[in-house]
Amino acid sequence: MNIPSNLKYTKDHEWISIDGEIATVGITDFAQKELGDIVYVEVETLDQTLEKDEVFGTVEAVKTVSDLFLPISGEIIEFNDDLESNPETVNSDPYGKGWMVKVKFSNAAQILELLSSDDYKSLIGA
Repeated sequence: MNIPSNLKYTKDHEWISIDGEIATVGITDFAQKELGDIVYVEVETLDQTLEKDEVFGTVEAVKTVSDLFLPISGEIIEFNDDLESNPETVNSDPYGKGWMVKVKFSNAAQILELLSSDDYKSLIGA
């Protein structure tokens, strides 16, 4: 299982990468494997400011629909438009081309509340 050590994680199986005041968010390799073949990613919160743990979208797999929770408060400034025509990219490259949104975050202290790769491995029993 791929759990990059340079990322932060949530108990809801999102990953977050920080670059300055912009955070990139997606779902983990574990999450995409649990969901199965992803057929649709919906994010209707573009240009909205959300609080940490609010739902920013959904991911639909063949068997289920799952909410996506924002790991950090901020404004959703970008959606990965490639996922509209190629949602399966989340399965094949969850930490790369399968990213979902970019967030201009408003509370850097919340980063400290996120899980390290080791903490996330413990959470999922890896």
